[in-house]
Amino acid sequence: MKICFVTHKVKKGDGQGRVNYEVITEAVKERHDVIIISSELSEELRAHPQITWVKIGTSWIPTILLKYQWFALYSAIWIWTHQRGIDLVVVNGFITYARSDINCIHFVHSAWIRSTYHPFREQKNAKSLYQFIYNGLNALLERLALQQTRQIVAVSEQVKEELVQDAHIQAHRISVVSNGVDLNEFYPRTVNRADFNLAVERTYALFAGDLKSKRKNLDTVLAALANVEDIELIVLGYVEKSPYPQLAQELGISDRVHFLGYRQDVADMMSLADLFIFPSRYEPFSLVILEAMASGLPVITSNRCGAVELLSNQSAVIIEDPDDTSALIQALRDLSSDRELLELMARKAREDAQSNSWELMSSKYMQLFYKTSNLKFKTGNQA
Repeated sequence: MKICFVTHKVKKGDGQGRVNYEVITEAVKERHDVIIISSELSEELRAHPQITWVKIGTSWIPTILLKYQWFALYSAIWIWTHQRGIDLVVVNGFITYARSDINCIHFVHSAWIRSTYHPFREQKNAKSLYQFIYNGLNALLERLALQQTRQIVAVSEQVKEELVQDAHIQAHRISVVSNGVDLNEFYPRTVNRADFNLAVERTYALFAGDLKSKRKNLDTVLAALANVEDIELIVLGYVEKSPYPQLAQELGISDRVHFLGYRQDVADMMSLADLFIFPSRYEPFSLVILEAMASGLPVITSNRCGAVELLSNQSAVIIEDPDDTSALIQALRDLSSDRELLELMARKAREDAQSNSWELMSSKYMQLFYKTSNLKFKTGNQA
């Protein structure tokens, strides 16, 4: 087969980009020829003899909205002029004006724009208005793209439900394939806490995410931490323009909150902690939860995260309401006061993660590719 992937990024270190990277790697292993239409491509894939890269540069375009429109038009023209040599077109959401065969959805704009946590509903300003317009246009174009594809793949049951309720897609057209994790990169290991000026004997929780987004819910985590003295918090993410170092100081817990900045060595950072805390207010999946599980960390999260579908009560504490500070306080107290429970949950977290490797995920995608290709061959070229 000759498979054309249309996506902005194909690289490690990026959630959707990593999924694309792993699926493409599996496709070439199975001896398929691959065309990648993207702006970014991992170095190790560029010289592969089975891969053709069609690079679309957008750095000269001033806004994300215009960048994406240029990308959508350029990629569509390329596909229209080369479609005779393509067996399958695989895309992510609305990314091209060309018709696709498989559309892999990691984020539903129709659901996000209706969410009570959308920035425009929290604060009315020029930036949030731009985001509202951007998401609204994407929601419309996303629905049109989904209507014109053969097979839809959702990253979680939560995303599938959003596609049905908010994008008005028939449930039978949607398959669910959860993200995977690199079990050789993320695993329980020993890291010297003293190298990071952390106390060896203390209990540490870890938070990793966008430190400017209220959606990630670090404010509630800090409020809870102020009421649990026997635990400290490691925070990973860009601190510049983040309000949370100031909030930690106002709460009187700045000595127990360690902002370590954005890190490339996230796998090592995971092993500094005893548990992972991520009660996001809205998260279609969140790969970082799976990475924490693979690293042997019990997880405290909310039921607004799609990845909870992969968690068990033996490896995680799932909070119904992400803004329920009392529930978060209780979860932190329970885990920080019981070392035996922490260790038991850590082992179970690793076991749960082992059922969700990148290899298993990629295999599921390839099965869908074969099924869709066979259906396309039988029915002709009309979606």
